[in-house]
Amino acid sequence: MSNDPVNNVSSASQALANDIIQRVAKLVKDAEAETRPLELDPYRSQLFELFVMADAAGFVSEEAEIDLTADNLCRELAKHWGLKSATQDAMEAQSKLPPEHVNKMRTLWSVLRLWMEWDYAWKRWEEFHTSDTHR
Repeated sequence: MSNDPVNNVSSASQALANDIIQRVAKLVKDAEAETRPLELDPYRSQLFELFVMADAAGFVSEEAEIDLTADNLCRELAKHWGLKSATQDAMEAQSKLPPEHVNKMRTLWSVLRLWMEWDYAWKRWEEFHTSDTHR
């Protein structure tokens, strides 16, 4: 069995993961166009719905065949936006990162933070919602 996740994943699962990534990217674009933070509705609610979809598909786990944990989702978004190469170019030229890339980095941090917080809360839900805790 190959360790390459692309070889082990059904095309339907990969299509769903790609759709989630593209929808997160579009959501970010929409929020930026409206100059509104992701932390406010309707963007926060829509991003949370995408998190729920990713979790329901089993993607929000480092052990998953398709890993859409906060780190990997943000890695995919950074790749989509060209942030890695922009950062490397700025470092090599010993210059500042262009403002549009700085803004994308800030947005990426927002996505990362929200996704991590929801993952944490989701994983601990049972701990605080069992019959033993409601005596």
